[in-house]
Amino acid sequence: MSAAKDADLLGRLRVLEDKEALRRLMIRGWRALDRKDWRTWSECWAEDAVLEFGPWGEIHGREAVRAKVAEAEAHFPSMQHHILNMDFQVEGDGATGIGYMWFVAVTGSGPGSSPYSMGGPYDWDFRRGPEGDWLLVRQRLGVWWTSGDETPDGLG
Repeated sequence: MSAAKDADLLGRLRVLEDKEALRRLMIRGWRALDRKDWRTWSECWAEDAVLEFGPWGEIHGREAVRAKVAEAEAHFPSMQHHILNMDFQVEGDGATGIGYMWFVAVTGSGPGSSPYSMGGPYDWDFRRGPEGDWLLVRQRLGVWWTSGDETPDGLG
């Protein structure tokens, strides 16, 4: 193989590895979110991260994002954040991604609890961190639909 072909192959392999690392980052973070493991979830975000969510506007900074999401999801005894149809584009030490959110939770415990769900598009920006790992820099989340008796406090 020529040096040019080797470099091309290594470049394509690096992009594939980066896309897999981004997918793992999102799955690790959102599984932690379902467990309310705020430390692990927060580690997925850059210190200067921004969360854009219609009802909330823009939330700036990792700690402010964590605090707002923890407050909004505090009353759900159990929840599942599904990230669907993820697609990532990598450009060196930066990346973008899109996907869909399907959030399902119960608003109480026991058989009389009321389910709530919502869905919409995700749009992400990432950058490679100082250790070579990927971090979420910006997340834009839209809500296209909701289902349940009413929108829980903090989400609407």
